[in-house]
Amino acid sequence: MGLFRSGTCAALLLGSLAFGPHATARPAVDKDTVVFGVSRDIAMLDAQVDNTGNSDRYAWQLFDNLYTFDKKGRLAPQIATGYTVSDDQLQYRFSLRRDVKFHDGTPLKAKDVKYSLERIMDPEVKSTRRPYFSDVDSVRAPDEFTVVVKLKKVDAVFMNKVAAFVAIVPMDYTRSLADVDAFSRAPIGAGPYKLVEHKLGQSLTLERFDGYWGAKPGIKRLVYKVIPEAASRVNALLANEVDMIDNVPPNDVARVKAAAEREAVSVPMGSPLHVRLYTTTPGTPLHDRRVRLALNHAVDVNAIIANVMKGVGKPLTTYISSYYPIGVGKDLKPYAYDPALAKKLLAEAGYPKGFETELMSPTSYPKEVTEAIVAYWSQVGVKAKIKMLDFPAWTRLNNTKKSGPMTIMQYSNAMYDPITAIQGTASKAGTWSDYDNPEVETLITKTNSVADPAERDKLFQQIGKLMRDDGHAVLISELFLVFAKDRQIEWEPQYGYSFYDLRTLRWK
Repeated sequence: MGLFRSGTCAALLLGSLAFGPHATARPAVDKDTVVFGVSRDIAMLDAQVDNTGNSDRYAWQLFDNLYTFDKKGRLAPQIATGYTVSDDQLQYRFSLRRDVKFHDGTPLKAKDVKYSLERIMDPEVKSTRRPYFSDVDSVRAPDEFTVVVKLKKVDAVFMNKVAAFVAIVPMDYTRSLADVDAFSRAPIGAGPYKLVEHKLGQSLTLERFDGYWGAKPGIKRLVYKVIPEAASRVNALLANEVDMIDNVPPNDVARVKAAAEREAVSVPMGSPLHVRLYTTTPGTPLHDRRVRLALNHAVDVNAIIANVMKGVGKPLTTYISSYYPIGVGKDLKPYAYDPALAKKLLAEAGYPKGFETELMSPTSYPKEVTEAIVAYWSQVGVKAKIKMLDFPAWTRLNNTKKSGPMTIMQYSNAMYDPITAIQGTASKAGTWSDYDNPEVETLITKTNSVADPAERDKLFQQIGKLMRDDGHAVLISELFLVFAKDRQIEWEPQYGYSFYDLRTLRWK
């Protein structure tokens, strides 16, 4: 997923940057079109199977869910008009809109919703969303516009999961395809845009779906143009080859300040940039808590944020982002930079001279951050060889637990609740988890049945501190995403969230 996503301090720093008087902006194509330069390829287009790091850019355009999130992260109805919950909190009954159509013109019915959820739960589909729905017991469609979901046990954030992860797909069409991958090549959803063309490594073209039930987008065509190199993206924006770009690194912000009719938008994501550690193999250095803590104390995070990230960052106190609504360890401080302590911990663990290892990183992240981390580790004897992979290749490995012994990654706020990051990376069943802590596991289970926000806040603060004290990951920084765009484009992004909501794009 993209790097440098902003919160309060970065928003003040970069939130509305005016770029001075050089080129005069004009649409790259016309005012029916927005050409969006993106930093990495969109590997696949199946939002039910795909990980959020890839789907966050296209999914809100192609697919609708039963519920979604408004700009403040509150649940809002989408395909469903409403829902009721049984007294025991185990049964959810959804009433559906009657005017929803898929991109092929077929009407959306309850059978499609039932199929969509069951497809995510099907082990053969290998959905990265499947762990979030392990407590679903059954899904019924008693009539054409009613869906009933029964849970095995209470899940306090079930509706958040529904809003974040259940993209609705047409049952008949999807079943007619030869295999799971075929849907990714020709996806059909019920969102405001439909697929026109997908050229791997080059571009993705979407067109407004005029049969959409809701508010129609202000842009007829949306073209994602893949431009991996940051300087090239900036050049393309300044040369009017694209109308907006994502992932503007701090080093490149100064380059665009002199350009006329451009502005930057800094968006908080609620995502920890960290080094994922494979901790569960006995006999390896990372199996030892002291080694994991040493790796944290060996890195001067403040210096990396100030000098490498140019201030567009904020140290993490725990794995739970300070931009989550609950679970923030307000009284905790980041790991102290203490190389002497790091050497002491390594010696106590049996590695007085350090050890050799490998750090994997996708090319979508600035290599300077990875290089800085490795440089700090080398000062305490840990020699880490950097292995850079293009984002699609890295994603395939990272999603199947083959990115070890450690990799740079982030975990986005996918549903406005800490459980998404904690379940995914710290539970034994998590898709991106290489961690096993019985005390954390017990508390995770407890959170799933606690709906009261104050009580959930306390539980997640406990979880965050336990993971911190155990060296679950090497914590680097909050992530801030900076977009740059033509000033004539009106857009309200989704704040504190990983997904690109481009439905509101329009030219003035």
